[in-house]
Amino acid sequence: MKNKIEKLLNTSKQVISGCCLANGGIVAADSTMPYYPKEAKNYFYVWPRDASYVCLAADAIGLNDIQKNFFSWLSSRAEGWKETGLFYEKYYPNGLKALERFQPDQTGSILLAVYNFIKKDKVKIDKYKKLIIKSANGICAAWEKDHFNLITNDLWEARLTFPDIKDNFSYSLAACIKGLQCANKLFPNKNYVKTVAQMRETLMKIAFKKGYFYRSFGKLNDERIDASMLGIIWPFEIVSPKNKSAQNTVKIIENKLSKNYGIYRFEYDDYDGWMFEKKLRNKGAGYWPLLNFWMSIVLNKMGQKNKAFKYYNKVVDSINKFIPEQVFDNNIQKSVSPLCWSHAMFILASKKLGVLK
Repeated sequence: MKNKIEKLLNTSKQVISGCCLANGGIVAADSTMPYYPKEAKNYFYVWPRDASYVCLAADAIGLNDIQKNFFSWLSSRAEGWKETGLFYEKYYPNGLKALERFQPDQTGSILLAVYNFIKKDKVKIDKYKKLIIKSANGICAAWEKDHFNLITNDLWEARLTFPDIKDNFSYSLAACIKGLQCANKLFPNKNYVKTVAQMRETLMKIAFKKGYFYRSFGKLNDERIDASMLGIIWPFEIVSPKNKSAQNTVKIIENKLSKNYGIYRFEYDDYDGWMFEKKLRNKGAGYWPLLNFWMSIVLNKMGQKNKAFKYYNKVVDSINKFIPEQVFDNNIQKSVSPLCWSHAMFILASKKLGVLK
């Protein structure tokens, strides 16, 4: 097992390096490689969220050029950011928007990634001042007391929220809260503090009412459990791992989204990313390795290290070289592989579990 983990770590470094473009962008998967399955959907796009986790992983293993090149790409190339301070769903490698949809967590995640990279370096803090302040201001400008004033898309690109019914995605709020907290630590601003307080109050209401965090809420609720609720515990740290609502959330995720220690995204998920003759096949989702690693980090923080390793080892035992987006229980469906975010989460989980020193 130790040798396999070491080989997987080396592979992860190679995958991450391969997804880092010469212009600084970080694509979700390098679909130009000969080993990339021809049946899988093309992921040669820059998702700022995915890249944010890649930056966190790069911090964990001491790769520094990746982050500074990507942050430069964001401020110089990402279409729309200079006007709004916001990052959108995904971009072509040259920086043009591939889709217009607004995902609040993209900007929040960037602020966390930047903070993690520069927090102890005064020179870097000054260098990225514009990126931090403009992005934080962008989040605040898009927020109105208890909801976003723009239509938002969830991180899985499966649902929308609308200003007129004041609904919010729990994950999106958690990411923005953390991002603004990070920005405020570097550049204190009363508006950041005010927005954080409003977002936090809005998010915590559902935990008080139901005793766990669920997918989205407002005048209309989607009370299905979603594995991304793990983000509320880590990396956004909205509640302590000892918090009762956090523990209830993890239990429900295990009960409803875990199958033989493989974590699925949300209830009734059918996305498989499989293309054939230019048509989505959607034969049903597989389990997501990056969610397994995410779960292992959270369980470890909750003091459940043995169970954490069961989720971690589930992935390590089931793959050979590359970590895909999904693992299916058949030999028919083909997943995006390797997925850069999956390899990043492997590195982060390995670090948090003490496997990677």
